[in-house]
Amino acid sequence: MSQDGPGSPGGEGEDAAGPGQAGGFAHTPVLLAEVLRFLQPRPGQTVVDATLGGGGHAAALVDALAPGGRLVGIDRDPAAIGAAASRLQGRAAAAAVRLDLVRANYAHLARELDRLGLPLVDGVLFDCGVSSPQLDDPERGFTYRADAALDMRMDPDQTLSAYHLVNGLSEDELAGVIRRYGEERWAARIAAHVVRRRRERGLIATTGELVDVITAAVPAPARRHGPHPARRTFQALRIAVNGELDALDAGLRVAAARLRPGGRVVALSFHSLEDRIVKHVFRELSRGCICPPDWPVCRCGRAATLSALAGHPIQPDVDEVRRNPRARSAKLRAALRLPAAPPAEGDELPIPAGGQAGGSRDAGADAADGAGEDPDGGRAPVGPASIARPLKPLAVATSLSPLRPPARTRAGRPDPGL
Repeated sequence: MSQDGPGSPGGEGEDAAGPGQAGGFAHTPVLLAEVLRFLQPRPGQTVVDATLGGGGHAAALVDALAPGGRLVGIDRDPAAIGAAASRLQGRAAAAAVRLDLVRANYAHLARELDRLGLPLVDGVLFDCGVSSPQLDDPERGFTYRADAALDMRMDPDQTLSAYHLVNGLSEDELAGVIRRYGEERWAARIAAHVVRRRRERGLIATTGELVDVITAAVPAPARRHGPHPARRTFQALRIAVNGELDALDAGLRVAAARLRPGGRVVALSFHSLEDRIVKHVFRELSRGCICPPDWPVCRCGRAATLSALAGHPIQPDVDEVRRNPRARSAKLRAALRLPAAPPAEGDELPIPAGGQAGGSRDAGADAADGAGEDPDGGRAPVGPASIARPLKPLAVATSLSPLRPPARTRAGRPDPGL
């Protein structure tokens, strides 16, 4: 999520410090001018900030929607909702903008819009990933730079946590999570070390214990260069705990369906897995006919829903990265909602086997746009399905010891037991 945007190219991390990290959910929004340029909020419109965070982008949206507009801010973290309320309520009242703050996962965007009586909106903003305040609060368990209980839940009321994944998954399942969501070269070694540690010394209870295991698993030559050896594993666990990629895919599709013609959706991503989902969802919804390429006339009647507003992702310039180093991996993509097309004349013919979207007339577009290649240099799965498709359901023992902060020993080190 924006806040100060996560750091290293190819993945979210903490290897670069940024401004605005103190004071709760203090928020330095990333690519703010570009977000406003592509979203084009105007007085009287209704816009959804689906990832409210500390309200940095939302504050600018309130100003742009005045007077008479409406801003819906969504976040699953109650701390973010509280901070945004303090920041935005007075501003919105003074600007004559209606403000709705909703604690929810944007995967449920359709349900929340229905509840608010909003069949259509003019714009939706997604600012993906973890926020700096979440990273910088050790008790949330997102960071590998402090010793705290393994947690990583964006919604503190959900049951599943990183503690349950680390201690409840089999070696193969854990390696799959780390490999898929962290693009970690050493996933199998890390999973094997975790399982051995569980067997020999008991459950892994704290972030510090997990960092020690990961550090021991990664070969010394690989540890000497590049980011912290635990960064990719922590990213993978956080994504799995919070279902981030599935939520992003679902949220983008709902946003496209609920935009008025001429409305806009803007998505900020901070690592290659997120960016590939945004790219492929926008491309899929920008494609019309899915008839087999050898049919001379389109008979499927499918019409494009979106039109991309930029051929390539927009990234921060040197000045913004200098002011806010965690912004350097940010990528912005935007799309415009197209008017509904009239129904095709004549009877529709059935699509024969093999005539699904993968065999459409623009087959090969993925190759032209570099699908299957990680733009940040990592090993990427090939195609959108390998990113958006979830792993098989995880049989995790949520009856493990309940999560609580680690007790401190006399020496100041965490007690390994939960």
